[in-house]
Amino acid sequence: MASTRFAPDRGLTSRMVIVMFLLGLLYVSAIVGLIVAGVNAALVLVIAGGFLFAQWFFSDKLALMAMRAREVTAEEAPELHAIVDRLCALADMPKPRIAYADSDMPNAFATGRSPKKAVICVTRGIMQRLETPELEGVLAHELSHVAHRDVAVMTVASFLGVLAGLVARWGLYFRGGNNNNAAIVFVVVWLASIAVYVISFLLTRALSRYREFAADRAGAYLTGQPSALASALTKISGDMAQIPTKDLRRAQPAQAFFFAPAAVGKSLGNLLSTHPTTEARIARLAEISAQLGRPT
Repeated sequence: MASTRFAPDRGLTSRMVIVMFLLGLLYVSAIVGLIVAGVNAALVLVIAGGFLFAQWFFSDKLALMAMRAREVTAEEAPELHAIVDRLCALADMPKPRIAYADSDMPNAFATGRSPKKAVICVTRGIMQRLETPELEGVLAHELSHVAHRDVAVMTVASFLGVLAGLVARWGLYFRGGNNNNAAIVFVVVWLASIAVYVISFLLTRALSRYREFAADRAGAYLTGQPSALASALTKISGDMAQIPTKDLRRAQPAQAFFFAPAAVGKSLGNLLSTHPTTEARIARLAEISAQLGRPT
């Protein structure tokens, strides 16, 4: 975690370490399995390395492109920069770049491989709907993602799942040489890739849900106003249903990084969701509010 006034979250740190260890073990086993099965593992590694390089170094640009967002200066968005300046001073952390998306969908997200390369993006919808204390709570939430470095972990973890899906879809083309058992090899690789994808999907979803709880908690303690953050959650979740489906679908690539989920259709259950339920998040913020209200 970066050196800031955000309290270290041992629960989040341990979960990030465990998820990355399990994913690493999973993918080392998958590569060994590909080699044993006779698949052209060198080709797979080259392609995987290329994708990982691109996602690691350009994840911030890709996320901003997905939201059609652009960086804004203090002259262009003085109120937004003033809030971030104040929160960064309070948290004693470097100021990330600020971006703005001209979208009515009320949301915000943080991305970037390190605190020095981080960017926080807000939409027109969230700026129009939230009062200043509510917006401060949301931005404190996003800054905690940067400080805890869970954005970088989610970037890598999400990539590994995409890679498994790639092998599952195009595994036939990774086969090397002429092999009489090519069909059997393909089926084995294809099924193994699906299994790897499912496991990595569930691991990243579990981490994603916990990191939202951690960011809510850290943001609430930093501002000292958990009720403002709960109010922002209530407004955003309520207004999300009014956003056109096409706009929600366009935002799906950045879903795991959003402050609140841009849901499309009905949820298949908490196990598959990127975020905890709004009710659960508000309940935890109420507990923090009660703690802060107790005499010391």
